[in-house]
Amino acid sequence: MNCRMPAPRTTGVLLGVTLALAAGLCVSAVPFAAARAESIVVHDARGRDVAIGNRSRIVSIGGAITEILYALGLEDRIVGVDTTSLYPPKALGEKPNVGYMRQLSAEGVLGLNPQLILAIEGSGPKETLEVLDAAKIPFVSFPETYTEQGLIDKIKMVAHAMDADARGACLTAAVSGDLAELKKLRDNVKKPARVMFVMSFLNGRAMVAGHKTAANEIIKLAGGVNAVDGFEGYKPVNDEAIVAAKPDVILTMQRGREQLDAQTVFANPSFALTPAAAKKSFVAMDGLYLLGFGPRTAAAARDLALSLYPDLTDKAATWKPATLTVDCHK
Repeated sequence: MNCRMPAPRTTGVLLGVTLALAAGLCVSAVPFAAARAESIVVHDARGRDVAIGNRSRIVSIGGAITEILYALGLEDRIVGVDTTSLYPPKALGEKPNVGYMRQLSAEGVLGLNPQLILAIEGSGPKETLEVLDAAKIPFVSFPETYTEQGLIDKIKMVAHAMDADARGACLTAAVSGDLAELKKLRDNVKKPARVMFVMSFLNGRAMVAGHKTAANEIIKLAGGVNAVDGFEGYKPVNDEAIVAAKPDVILTMQRGREQLDAQTVFANPSFALTPAAAKKSFVAMDGLYLLGFGPRTAAAARDLALSLYPDLTDKAATWKPATLTVDCHK
């Protein structure tokens, strides 16, 4: 069926509603009996039971969601991704881009005529979600829980939404195996390193990670401890707090031209007084790999652990993360 329509001349919310109606008509054109026969109900992060029928045209929002879909061999169903979908690298190259996950345009998403939208929790804004809901296209929001179990649950939920539970079982087995190997490696850590994750500098103050963040959890998975305590989320901290935290290592993420480097961080007077500066201990890793909590998380934690504890290199030599090579496409 050809669902293409001439572009409406309206703008803003009216355009969104117009496209929503168009998309809704396209979805409703799927034979009702066939849709009901394939229907799967998923309870999502917004507390809703979402009935999913047609999965042939998907917009994937969130780097981890896209990575899971590719790992399951379902990339041929994807008709659009967001800007955080950086892995595999070809995703953004071969799929239309609907923008940043927190600044989505309803027109951009609906213009791709999706029959299913899979989005990580926190996608938005609210106004866009309202238009997408009005389009009557199944929209599944996946919980963003930065734990080992949360990672496993996310993979299972994506696979179930795609009616690919067997492939999901294959991928979760590989991830579970990698997490078990990671624990064995972590058990060899004698003295946990105090790690401070620095997101950026805002008006001269460092934006760092507290509890209940992806950074906090990846540090724990790697056998370290967060040098920052007393708050949740990402917040700017003053010079006194940085010195008092006494980080052994500064961790940050690589992100294009704006990424931090060791010279910039340790040139800051407060960071210059830390144990990390004395040892020039600075680690920068790819942002999605480090913080995405997708299938490669155990591998990322392994790489971080080896940066924190080089003496573990020999013990990790025989472990090749299964998720980097496993084939769960059948």
